This record gives sequence, C-alpha cells and structure tokens, in this order.
Amino acid sequence: MKDLIVEKLDVWSAVIDDKPGGLAKILTGLKDTGADLDFVLARRSPDKPGSGVVFISPLRGDRETRAASYLGFNVVRSLDSLRVEGPNRPGIAAEVTEKISSAGINLHGLSAAIIGPKFVMYISFDSDEDTTKAAALLKKED
Repeated sequence: MKDLIVEKLDVWSAVIDDKPGGLAKILTGLKDTGADLDFVLARRSPDKPGSGVVFISPLRGDRETRAASYLGFNVVRSLDSLRVEGPNRPGIAAEVTEKISSAGINLHGLSAAIIGPKFVMYISFDSDEDTTKAAALLKKED
C-alpha cells in the first residue's frame, strides 16, 4: 500500500494498581529514564479486582529496558505487533484490515487513531510469521 510506514515492534506490559495514581506512578518511572512512548493502553483487569494492566511501546536502549523491568514490565511474547502509519483518508482502516484478511491472516487486536492528517495503527497477530507476512503485504506497492 502506498505511503505507509510499517514497523515490527515489541509491546511491553505491566500490572498496575487500580487506584488513583496507579498508572501515573509507573509512567513517571519511565519518564524519569527519558522514555518517549508512542503507545500507551491501560485498562482494569476484570478478573483481578484492584489491579489493571498497561501496555506500552516502544522502549529504546538499555536504560529504558532496565527501568521498565524494574517497574515490572515484560515483553509480551504473545503479541507479535506492527505499527502502521500513513496519510489519513476515509476507509483506510477497512483497506488495511481487508488487505490482511484477504491473505488469510487473523488479527489478535487493533488500536488506531487519527493525528492531524495522519493515522497510526497498532496491529497484533497470533504469530511472528503472520506479522512478517502482514508487514510485507502492507509495504507492497499496489
């Protein structure tokens, strides 16, 4: 697809306290190391009252990964993921997901947002093989 930036990435997660400041505490710990996150998703854990989970990406360099480990973050090995960015236009999410599904690839999850004239999507898959295949499809010029 034309004009897309497609990158494989690691997603990290940590358990957080489901109380005021639970998320802020862990994000502050990352900020203090200079982490410049592109993606943050946090939610309650419905099966574990009093706790939640936060997903982040990317971490760059040893200092950030050491701090993240200290704060309880681990790479989510079950989420093989892509970051897809490009010019926004009506129907782009449908185009991207149709291209992936037409190759028989199932999505594990998708988050997307519009930022000014661009969109950004974080797409997770069930395997590294599917992630690699989807990346090649999306990078391919039509």
